[in-house]
Amino acid sequence: MTWLVTGGAGYIGAHVVRSLREAGMSAVVLDDLSSGFSGFVSDDVPLVRATLLDGLTVEETLRAHDVVGVIHVAGFKYAGVSVTRPLHTYDQNVTGTVTLLRAMLNTGVDKIVFSSSAATFGTPDTDVVTEETPTRPESPYGESKLIGEWLLRDVAKAHGLTHTSLRYFNVVGSGYDDVYDASPHNLFPIVLDTLYRGGTPKIFGDDYPTPDGTCIRDYVHVADLARSHVAAAERMLRGEPIEPVYNLGSGEGSSNREIMDTIREVTGIDFQPEIGPRRPGDPARIVATGELAARDLDWAMRHDLRDMVASAWAARQRVGDSYPTA
Repeated sequence: MTWLVTGGAGYIGAHVVRSLREAGMSAVVLDDLSSGFSGFVSDDVPLVRATLLDGLTVEETLRAHDVVGVIHVAGFKYAGVSVTRPLHTYDQNVTGTVTLLRAMLNTGVDKIVFSSSAATFGTPDTDVVTEETPTRPESPYGESKLIGEWLLRDVAKAHGLTHTSLRYFNVVGSGYDDVYDASPHNLFPIVLDTLYRGGTPKIFGDDYPTPDGTCIRDYVHVADLARSHVAAAERMLRGEPIEPVYNLGSGEGSSNREIMDTIREVTGIDFQPEIGPRRPGDPARIVATGELAARDLDWAMRHDLRDMVASAWAARQRVGDSYPTA
């Protein structure tokens, strides 16, 4: 019962792999290490270093490890950068998914859990996003994730693929001190690395129509997220019905000011964030309900904001000066 985890050497993928193993399921990782780290993968988990665009290697991996399903986490995940690198984004996220699905069809692998994104919604016109909220992506990244969902839907109609897409919001924290978020574009790693190096973090805009004037976003702990991927895989193996799309959100959200206050408390570093101008296109509030995932995928907010910050800070401290810089 081996599951292939594409991008399994990355921050989220590594958590998924470890969660699979803790559930008694075997895993094999396929990752080109463009943003992942081989050290995130345990020695007893096979790591195939390859790009998803290499269809022959993908197919060989599925056959060699008797894979029964795929958790597809690999992709180019930087929404802002995707605007200036649209072809690269589509190549990695759309062509790569097409190549993976073709390899699955060729080897008879008929189950897939897809890493989608809140970016498929763009800027929603509602305070609380559900699975029924219209999708209006505003970047090549968001568009590529929505196309990925469409690809799964269409292959399912033609070939009987069992699939679901999990739309992430802001994934933070760490379930293991040796696995950290190294993204140069995510709030938590930016702020924590800035503090580690003696700098002062920045808030973009403090005049939004929110209780404290700063943006509110939905933050979820990466370990909770990984657990729901495994629950989706287990549901597929049991042959139980599964929805095509689930939001993994808290239903509440936290403001940038709340996050800075919690980081100050947890780290013990006394700082006052710099206030910069609003960034174009930043909505005041985006929060998602996770009710459907709670019903089917064991989704729950098992970690509060303090847990998220504390675990992320512990992982950042552990890696020390070896932390990659942009």
